[in-house]
Parts: sequence; structure tokens; C-alpha cells
Amino acid sequence: MRKYAHETVVGVFVLIGLICVGYMAIKLGNVSLFGQDTYSLYARFTSISGLREGSPVKMFGIEVGQVAGYRMDQEDRVAVVEFRMNKKVKVFDDAIASIRTEGLIGDKYVSLDAGGSGDVLKSGDTIIDTESPTEIGELIGRHAFGNLEQE
Repeated sequence: MRKYAHETVVGVFVLIGLICVGYMAIKLGNVSLFGQDTYSLYARFTSISGLREGSPVKMFGIEVGQVAGYRMDQEDRVAVVEFRMNKKVKVFDDAIASIRTEGLIGDKYVSLDAGGSGDVLKSGDTIIDTESPTEIGELIGRHAFGNLEQE
């Protein structure tokens, strides 16, 4: 009888451990089990160098979404980026999306100026005003070597 008591205790601890591992996998993987509390917005940039899927979208320094993906629009020669935004966050049609760097050589993120005059963007709408990232290497080269073009 004592043998089964030890096996039961071990089984309960293993079950609790598996539940904890499953919970952490869902939380760290940003998986939603019971419906989605996000909506999609799009923005068109001339360059998205350094931006990755999963990069944060921030407004006023607070993370309000993530980069869900990107693709090339070869017809218009731009990169189209999809954002998954928190449903509680309202973004207006005069919003400005810009790609910024955290720190000097940190990861890229999307900074949103939400706007405020105009209509609220709905799922699937596109942010018109965008700013592509500043290339640090190009700035350093231009500053260090000056303008190499002859006039």
C-alpha cells in the first residue's frame, strides 16, 4: 500500500510540473487560447532593415502590439509590415509609424504616434505616414568622410 502512495505523490508532482511547463510555453510564446484580443494594421516603409517578426510596437514607450509579419510590394517598391495591435488601443488615420532603435546598437521596434484627429483605424487598415529607420553606418560614414560628391 505504501508503494502506491509514493507513486501517487510523484505522479501529482509530475502533473503539476507539466501544467506549469505548458502555462509558461503559452505565455512566453504569446499564444492566445480563447479568442484573439488583437487586430491587424498595416504600414508601408521604404526600408525595414533590422525589423523582425515579433518586434514590439510601442506607443508613448508602452508596448501595444507586435510585428506579425512583412512582405514586399514589388509594384510600389515598398515593404508592407503587419502589426497585431491590442484591441484596447485606438489608432487614428493621421497616425505616424516609424522604425526606431533601442539604444545605440539595440533591436529595432516600431514607434507609433497615434494621431488624434480623424477616424479610428479598423482591422486591415493601413497607416499612411511612415518613417524608415536611420542607417547608423551611413550617418557615421557621411560624418566621418564628409560629402564625397564633387560639385
